[in-house]
Amino acid sequence: MEYSNPRAERRTPRAAPPHAEQPATAAAEASSAAHAPAWRRRIGPWLGCGAFLAVLGPGLVVMLADTEVGSIITAAQSGVQWGYRLLLLQLLLMPVLYVVQELTVRLAIFTGKGHGELIRSTFGPGWAWVSVSGLGIATLGALLAEFSGVAGVGELYGVPRALSLSLAAALLLVVVLTGSYRRVERVAIALGLFELAFFVVAYEAHPHAAQLARGLLQVPLHDRRYDYLVAANIGAVIMPWMIFYQQSAVADKKLRARHYRYARWDTALGAVVTQLVMAAVLIAAAATIGRYDGHASLNSVGDITRVLVPVLGAPVGRFVFGLGTIGAAMVAAIVVSLASAWGFGEVTGYRHSLEHHPLEAPWFYGIYALAVIGGAVTVGLVPDLVALNIGVEVMNALMLPVVLGFLVLLAFRALPAEHRLRGVYAWVVVAAAMLTAGLGVYGGLSGVSLF
Repeated sequence: MEYSNPRAERRTPRAAPPHAEQPATAAAEASSAAHAPAWRRRIGPWLGCGAFLAVLGPGLVVMLADTEVGSIITAAQSGVQWGYRLLLLQLLLMPVLYVVQELTVRLAIFTGKGHGELIRSTFGPGWAWVSVSGLGIATLGALLAEFSGVAGVGELYGVPRALSLSLAAALLLVVVLTGSYRRVERVAIALGLFELAFFVVAYEAHPHAAQLARGLLQVPLHDRRYDYLVAANIGAVIMPWMIFYQQSAVADKKLRARHYRYARWDTALGAVVTQLVMAAVLIAAAATIGRYDGHASLNSVGDITRVLVPVLGAPVGRFVFGLGTIGAAMVAAIVVSLASAWGFGEVTGYRHSLEHHPLEAPWFYGIYALAVIGGAVTVGLVPDLVALNIGVEVMNALMLPVVLGFLVLLAFRALPAEHRLRGVYAWVVVAAAMLTAGLGVYGGLSGVSLF
């Protein structure tokens, strides 16, 4: 019997190669706008808003996933140990995060390829395997953190780990195995928006404005403990799986040159939101736990909640914080697992698109399922892996030279000539990548007393 794929029947014809469609010049756009009918000029802003909403997704989703469980614990520990002294770093990382992730958008739109596929075609299969091996390590660490967070929130309400982990894994499998790219994207955004609960926690913590302002100006860079958390925060912001995910997601969504401007807005919005969430967690921890116990060790969501509840009460300290954590963990688990499936698919050449039915792309969906089930089972069998959360972020920071190196080199070598980095912006990108990678590595190595 011939297999019929309903998802394939809904599929739209494949768009022309991205090189065939180039963005209009500024002069052409101005001329078109000048000769447009009056009614079109009046509704132009609304049309632009609609176009942005259609493109919105890859940047926002990957940024919401960026504020995952390990990042939340890192931000909380930063606030407890150093008050508001690491708050400025969260704000400074906004433009750095945008610059890095914007390159993935540019590469996907103007080459039509995911990150692993582009490395393979530009530098060869050997370097592609080096890159995807780092992705595999980062994926493992991230998934352990996400499922640890889910189990931790469940335990706050007496839910056995086996049950909470099974429900989370089942939801993650159902969402991806039964949905198209757009459906998965919508579910991921819905889950990620639960992270807005952290703003409620920060507000209820009632931070002292004068102390917050003083903390912004105090930067004890020569303290090894501070340097270690600097590295952890940098590693919590730029991770290998983020680069793989956004470039592959933009390619899978089939965004083209005409979508480039809106895709950049999507990335900018996500960069601001994720760093404000990190800032909110840091502020909440500094204003509560840090005020009463600056030496508290926070290795898990349960640790944070146990010290928040006496100060903020159970509704905010347990329920609202737990809600934000669940949202962060679930959206990150989707993104991390998909990034791994896309990355290995692009390097090996097997089918790797959410627009394929599972029977058409068994390796792609198999890698995704293996990542989800493997992560849940590991956390269920070895429950004290939560202590690795901050260490995972430091590991991400130590991998930044390779991750950012590939990304910047691709921007110079793989893009069509008219879209390559050039001029002042090229120097800004290179400087941001080198400074971020350098600080991450220095902070990580000095934190373990190697410097």
